[in-house]
Amino acid sequence: MTSEDLFQRARRTIPGGVNSPVRAFRSVGGTPFFTESAQGAILTTADDRNLIDFVCTWGPAIHGHNDPDIREAVADALSKGTSFGTPGPLEVDMAEAVVERVPSVEKVRMCNSGTEATMSSIRLARGFTGRDKIVKFIGCYHGHVDSLLVQAGSGALTLGKPDSAGVPASFAAETILCPYNDFAAISEIFEQYGEQIAAVIVEPYPANCGLILPKEGYLPHLREVTQQHGSLLIFDEVMTGFRLAMGGVQEREGITPDLSAFGKVIGGGLPVGAFGGRAEIMDYLAPDGPVYQAGTLSGNPLAMAAGLAALKKLNTEVFEGLETAGLMIAEALRAEAAQLGIPLCINQAGSMFALFFGREKVESFADVQASETEKFSKFFHAAMDEGVYLPPSAYETCFLSTAHDQEILDRAISSLTAALRRVA
Repeated sequence: MTSEDLFQRARRTIPGGVNSPVRAFRSVGGTPFFTESAQGAILTTADDRNLIDFVCTWGPAIHGHNDPDIREAVADALSKGTSFGTPGPLEVDMAEAVVERVPSVEKVRMCNSGTEATMSSIRLARGFTGRDKIVKFIGCYHGHVDSLLVQAGSGALTLGKPDSAGVPASFAAETILCPYNDFAAISEIFEQYGEQIAAVIVEPYPANCGLILPKEGYLPHLREVTQQHGSLLIFDEVMTGFRLAMGGVQEREGITPDLSAFGKVIGGGLPVGAFGGRAEIMDYLAPDGPVYQAGTLSGNPLAMAAGLAALKKLNTEVFEGLETAGLMIAEALRAEAAQLGIPLCINQAGSMFALFFGREKVESFADVQASETEKFSKFFHAAMDEGVYLPPSAYETCFLSTAHDQEILDRAISSLTAALRRVA
């Protein structure tokens, strides 16, 4: 069946025809394709098209699709069973692997998704501090957690309003919104609410609104103001953890958060989440402490096996190679856009990059919103025509993998520059 056929079938039994909204192509228009199989850096669609993939399952596929080492690890785990409902050896191996690689993490609890990881981090922060309010940043997404699904406010001290039906206003009212990269705004929030704030949660490199990089000194400023007021600093590294460096953004920037949320890469392509931090905070979790958190499939042996196999393949040389590849793509597109006279900002860090048409610089969500999203949509479809799959939204981030070798990168650059010429 074609992708069109499958989509029409799906719409009859799945809301919107998809199991995660961005997949519906609503932001860029058109009908989503369905993937039949994937190998390395290539997706094969139900329509028998091969596409160079710059989505990488939204981040987890740091070694590309169907990696043989990960597949072998899953097969070995599968031969022993799919789920036990008891502790298993691979959970301990994973916990030790995370603690070894992330200096800020002394203890870690596994769960099943990034949303669970951030939700549990928030609950734990509130339980540990005895405070209720949370600060989040405009444009940062931390999963579909009720208290974090809040729309952008009109100022630094605007209390959140629900950004989704089904979220009580009282939940969102405990969330304070702040513009990212605004030093004065976060300081003002703490001056007014400091004694009520349990934690600040932040994507250290916001990557759910394209990709925004912090101004020099901004992350240290967050660390300083939270410590001054006895609040916790939570890094949401679901995307960036084990992708931008072995220890994530906190390693790159030299910042030590109190808690961190992880996912994606540590599942090797299977559903996973984790959160960890200082032992004295983590020990507030049940069964040792009063903060309840649980999950039937947490620490699932198949996910642990896949994640451990993925982590074992990562080292300094791999991250250096991904950084080089990311720079190569970004610089080639910047050069072509400049030659064509197309205003285009490309924010890039390691194997992650995002394109913002009509902008010379993007440092905040307001900058993202001011970009030319219609131009991105045209570029998205032009790139698809040229054989490259980009995220189907101007507010998402592109990902590279170790499977994007030089031959693939050269083909991708040729296709993407051709796409740029089509939308010039």
